[in-house]
Amino acid sequence: MTRPSPVLVVTRLEDTTADVVIEELGRRGVPVVRLDPADFPDTVTVKARVDVSGLVGEVRTATRTAALNAVRSVYWRRPRPYAAPAGLDGQDARWCADQARFGLGGILTALPGAHYVNHPWRNRAAEYKPAQLSAAARCGLHIPPTLVTNDVGEARRFVAEYGPAVYKPLYNSDYADPQGRGLTVWVEEVAAEDVDAGVGRTMHLFQQRVDKVADIRLTAVGDRLFAVRIDGSPGLDWRRHYDDLTYTLIDTPPDVAKGAQDYLAAFRLTYGAFDFGLDASGRWHWYECNPNGQFAWFPEHITSRITTAIADRLQYPDRDRR
Repeated sequence: MTRPSPVLVVTRLEDTTADVVIEELGRRGVPVVRLDPADFPDTVTVKARVDVSGLVGEVRTATRTAALNAVRSVYWRRPRPYAAPAGLDGQDARWCADQARFGLGGILTALPGAHYVNHPWRNRAAEYKPAQLSAAARCGLHIPPTLVTNDVGEARRFVAEYGPAVYKPLYNSDYADPQGRGLTVWVEEVAAEDVDAGVGRTMHLFQQRVDKVADIRLTAVGDRLFAVRIDGSPGLDWRRHYDDLTYTLIDTPPDVAKGAQDYLAAFRLTYGAFDFGLDASGRWHWYECNPNGQFAWFPEHITSRITTAIADRLQYPDRDRR
């Protein structure tokens, strides 16, 4: 009797979003192999050959084995970086980590016949905010006036013309205080007099502040859309106030639904987590799309719907592939 093809979940151990999807696949009897590339080579072994028939072989973790040409789907979540074996440092460690990334990483991104949610190269391409903004505008989504610059004078002029304005980081880099505690750069309002010479040291993103009455997180899984209205945030960035928020499933306007679908197609994504601001007139103002956004922090009745949609895509990859 042929064993069912597994789903490969590429992520770190502490990943609640992946956990709920894995649990759902388990309830369905779908085999899952969970792999974190940072565990290579300590607890991960790979044997791969390429010949006229393509890529064949296997990847083995401490508890599971998957044939490379039998993986039905890959759920690419949040793996840790590739690493060197313990005991190496300096250029030896860097060399080993690079060989792992281009070797194991190259294999994991080229599994024959596998459906990716999302392919990591598609995730990476869709993480650049200027590219996001440009694509969203082309797809008909409403974008607040935005400036990306390292020109101090231009930044001051923009904030004076379009204020109230906000500053947003272009990428959420790891950042820590002297004690090693992680820090986050939040969305903050900025005035023209706040723009100083530091702007000239790297790229900055300034945007007209939306006069919003609520926030919206639109989670797209293929053509299935889950729009959640978020109320109760006392500040600009609702991610700072989870305990104060309420969540309500709402309908997605047809023009926004089309724009979101066109956006996914532009980046060849299956999954995307879109953020919008909702103004008093009912207009949805597009902020960004995280191609690998979390969702398991929603209440269970919302999380379960998104989980089901993702599990369906992974279990039945031949349905409406991108």
